[in-house]
Amino acid sequence: MTDPARASGAAPADHGVGSAEPNTGWSTDPEAPRPPDAPRPADDRSTGRSFFAELPFLVLVAFVLALLLKTFVVQAFFIPSSSMEPTLLIGDRVLVNKLVYEIREPRRGEIIVFTQEDAVPAEQLEPNPIRRFLGSLASGLGLAQPAEKDFIKRIIGLPGDTIEMREGVVLINGEAIPEAPTAEGGYLSTRDLNDFGPVTVDAGHYFMMGDNRPNSADSRFGLGQIPADNIVGRAFVVIWPLSQLGGLPIPGYDVPAPAAAEAVRQAADSPRRSGAPAFAGLPLRP
Repeated sequence: MTDPARASGAAPADHGVGSAEPNTGWSTDPEAPRPPDAPRPADDRSTGRSFFAELPFLVLVAFVLALLLKTFVVQAFFIPSSSMEPTLLIGDRVLVNKLVYEIREPRRGEIIVFTQEDAVPAEQLEPNPIRRFLGSLASGLGLAQPAEKDFIKRIIGLPGDTIEMREGVVLINGEAIPEAPTAEGGYLSTRDLNDFGPVTVDAGHYFMMGDNRPNSADSRFGLGQIPADNIVGRAFVVIWPLSQLGGLPIPGYDVPAPAAAEAVRQAADSPRRSGAPAFAGLPLRP
């Protein structure tokens, strides 16, 4: 019998496992004409154009997210002076938590950033709003010093506290707080032997001091007491340089209530009136 395929001149079908390309209904030759319903091959050029078309939108989204983060959550700050040495050095960058004081009150010993409205004259501020905004963003990322006057100090006095300094020792409500120079295991550069006070911290205000106590313009001199509304947030970690990367812990203080301050302060002063060494009977706690 004659094979119909052979009789018609067509090649026999190959049903073996080694068969060639499946019959898709169109040629795989790139030069051959394609049926109208055939899928179009990917065009690398159109993919590249799509990415560059979306790039401005992606940059805008990143910009807005960075702005929201800086404004409401965390902001980086540049350390411009030596007032917090040795804890923070000139050129260090710290991150500041801007939400923490929405949840609780500031605590003694915390390092905070605050603003001082009268510290920079209006004529020294950048008049161009776009440059001012870009400068603010750069300072928020810790890449530049802020145009506005921000300060970073340690909270020493809380509202209602009575603060004074005698022979380099800070008394809060009549009791010496456990501060010490770094040579003695503390955080101070050295003690400031200038006496100060006593003064009482107003309601809704905080009393700040720098860790470089003899070389710090703080609530004792110039800055005065800081309103709670001026507090930006708590500095909680050093992020630059990497060799200084680490947290900023809160020292533990235990002082008497403000109501007992005057009686305890008079008791602390009495040895000096009799010629005995100052702060006899008031040793610093370890």
